[in-house]
Amino acid sequence: MITLSKKIKQQSGSKREADTEPKRISIRDQLLVKEVQEMEENMPRTCRVNFEDPSILHHFSLTITPDEGLWQGGRFKFQIDIPEEYNILPPKAICATKIWHPNITENGEICLSLLRQNSYDGLGWAPTRRLKDVVWGLNSLFSDLLNFDDPLNVEAAEHYARDKESFKTKVRDYIQTYAKR
Repeated sequence: MITLSKKIKQQSGSKREADTEPKRISIRDQLLVKEVQEMEENMPRTCRVNFEDPSILHHFSLTITPDEGLWQGGRFKFQIDIPEEYNILPPKAICATKIWHPNITENGEICLSLLRQNSYDGLGWAPTRRLKDVVWGLNSLFSDLLNFDDPLNVEAAEHYARDKESFKTKVRDYIQTYAKR
C-alpha cells in the first residue's frame, strides 16, 4: 500500500533533465512511511483509514464507528492533515461529520490535548508522539476521553448536565441525520 518508499528510491536514482541533484524528500514524508505502517498495524477495531492517493501520506481520512456508548451506530469521518513541520508540530484534525458532542463542535473543531502544540494539562503534542497516538486519541473521544467537564461545545455539555435523556435523543437524531452507517 505504501508507495512513498518506492517513490523515494525512484527519485534518488533519477535526475531531472535540468537538475543535477535529485529532488529531496522531506523529513515529514520519511517519517510518515514508517508511521503509517505502524498506525495501520495498531488500529483500533472501530477505526478505518483511507488514503485518497496512496502516494500522499500527509493527508488522509479516518472513520470511527463506535461499537458502544452514546455514539454507537454512527460513522464519524475525520480529515487528518500533517504539516510539513511534523513531528515538531502536531497533525491537524477536523471532524467532517456533524456531531452533537461536548468535545467536538458542530463545525468539526476538536478538543483533544494531543492535537495541541501547547496544552494546559501537559498532555499536548510532543515530537515523541506518533500517528497511532492521534488515531487512538480521536477514537477515545467516544469513550474514556469523553469529557463533559472541559467542553469545547459548551452547549452540548450543558445539555447533558441539564437533561441526559434529551441529550441522548439529540445524539441519536444527529446519528440518524448525519452519521448513519
